[in-house]
Amino acid sequence: MEKLKVKVTVDRPVGYLDSFNNRYPVNYGYIEGVIGGDGEEQDAYILNVPAKKLDVFIGIVTAVIHRNVDIETKWIVIPEGSTISVDEITTQTYFIEQHFDSHIELL
Repeated sequence: MEKLKVKVTVDRPVGYLDSFNNRYPVNYGYIEGVIGGDGEEQDAYILNVPAKKLDVFIGIVTAVIHRNVDIETKWIVIPEGSTISVDEITTQTYFIEQHFDSHIELL
């Protein structure tokens, strides 16, 4: 099965500090033109890339974080040709996802 290739626009680059005092160790953004469950553009974590600030990233959707008490999902986007495990996703997104009851679906 062919994986979905997407372009992520980064609005929270590595080092970003949000209003809850969470510092982002990974790039995070949205997929323009794809509307998520909250009515906003689909959110995405960019994982398995060096920790440097990005403006955009083109990669493969490899997993989805489903928040169990929320209508939002977070897509996991990684470089084409790479792989990632549930444990690696959990570790790399813990800085935010620790605050939510969620589960990860590998695609």
